[in-house]
Amino acid sequence: MHGILNIILLTAAAGACIPIGGLIASQTRIQRHWLDEEFRHSIIALGAGILLGAVAIVLVPDALEHMHHSPWAIGLLLSGGVIFYWLEKYLDLHRHSAPQLTGMLLDYVPESLALGGIAASGADSTLLLAVLIGLQNLPEGFNAFKELTDTGKSPKKVLLLMFALVPLGPLFGFAGYSTLGDQHGVLGGIMLLASGGILYLIFQDIAPQIPIRKHRRPALGAVIGFAIAMLGTVLSQY
Repeated sequence: MHGILNIILLTAAAGACIPIGGLIASQTRIQRHWLDEEFRHSIIALGAGILLGAVAIVLVPDALEHMHHSPWAIGLLLSGGVIFYWLEKYLDLHRHSAPQLTGMLLDYVPESLALGGIAASGADSTLLLAVLIGLQNLPEGFNAFKELTDTGKSPKKVLLLMFALVPLGPLFGFAGYSTLGDQHGVLGGIMLLASGGILYLIFQDIAPQIPIRKHRRPALGAVIGFAIAMLGTVLSQY
């Protein structure tokens, strides 16, 4: 019971960073238009860097370990990209495309599952992974808020949606804790499918939003974001 309570609290805290990022975005009012644009594009790059770092440093390596480096892992990664290609195509046709929001959910859900599975296995990295998920959710929540409000959606409704997403973490964290602790192949497969989807979204939708004419600094956010994800791996060695 104590372990279940811990995983619920950790995933809820990580998920709460989504609406916190949205709240920060709703209060951000920079007078100069060019500075507002540069700041926003820097945050988009930061989120892309963290997502890419999560795939390269956390999701894929852990998934390969769970699947004992099976060749099936390549097919699952590719399948994730294809699945989200068709999903985004469907959403775009129905005018519901939101790559920042989709990327955030793609990251949040499988990592919550992984967090539950890791906690059930008794690993020491549970708290560290929860902190990394929260760090990823902050810029992603900021970017998703801007993305959705730019389409004409009410800021209040967007924030309510973000608060409604928070329980997904405890829900999937509990599912991972109760069912995936010893199902390493299934857990690895879920992480690889999500990784393929994240990579597709980064290079199809998120990265093209980063450049601004005559401004090169925003792209550095991607490097900083990747470094944040890398920091988690470095710290886990101590």
